[in-house]
Amino acid sequence: MYDTTKPYSERIQEIVKRTQIGKDFPPSSTDGIGEKGRYHWQQRTFREVALDALFQNLNDAGVMRFKVKYLQNHIMIPRDDEGAITEIVETLAEQCIKRNIVITSGETAIHESYPGVEISVNVQGEYIERRPNVFQQNEVLLGAGSNGFTKIGEIFGSEFNPEFVRPTPSYYDALLDLLKQRFQISGMIHVTGGAFTRLKSPLGKGLDAIVDGTSLIPQSIFYEISSKEVPDEEMYRTFNCGVGLILAAPEKDLEDIIHAFSFHGFNPRPIGKVVSGTGKVKIKSAFSDKQIIY
Repeated sequence: MYDTTKPYSERIQEIVKRTQIGKDFPPSSTDGIGEKGRYHWQQRTFREVALDALFQNLNDAGVMRFKVKYLQNHIMIPRDDEGAITEIVETLAEQCIKRNIVITSGETAIHESYPGVEISVNVQGEYIERRPNVFQQNEVLLGAGSNGFTKIGEIFGSEFNPEFVRPTPSYYDALLDLLKQRFQISGMIHVTGGAFTRLKSPLGKGLDAIVDGTSLIPQSIFYEISSKEVPDEEMYRTFNCGVGLILAAPEKDLEDIIHAFSFHGFNPRPIGKVVSGTGKVKIKSAFSDKQIIY
């Protein structure tokens, strides 16, 4: 799945589609940990590295409604470190065994000029359900809590906060349960790169997403980021502000969906609604009295 938040993404999608014409291929996802890698290397939090990269991809798989069967990985570190590599691979294997996922290949690269660790994971599988990811009018938006950072090096410089190396939560197992129980979930968003602007994709031209940013109070780290003169528009465009997953579902199903999530340790809450509109995302900021519109 290619990043759909970049200005060149539509062109990239069109190029990739040329290879797909007339072909049958399994659903897949690829992602890495990005800028957090230098903090992981400094703190030697290699288990967290593996969990973060894996869970990013599992979450995307759940949102795309497929069960993961196979995994490959690519590890990049600044010097040869058998202990680091072993801990990363052991963690991936432990998590894959729990979910009956087969690790089919992996690669390690040593780049002395790179300041941290990077791990990219690719997963493939088979669909549980194939349907368009499109929100419906009058549905409620449910949000599940998370941490999510990018540009933290630019903002914090040499400062360190334990939040920087905390892995993203895995919603994958909860999502698979929801799909197997045939809940009516019209659309799902994994709130990563592009943050809340990702809500525009499943809206269509005739709908708006109204989000109350105060419904899931962001962790203190996000208020700290905001206090470093980061505008509200950038906060919700760059950071997930404590909301890692958003589902759109009929109000009649909310109680059952929340109950199903609770078995996996999550407590999703209503954070907004889908209404008639023009394809806009409108957010009541948790950091000021502003309304942010994308």
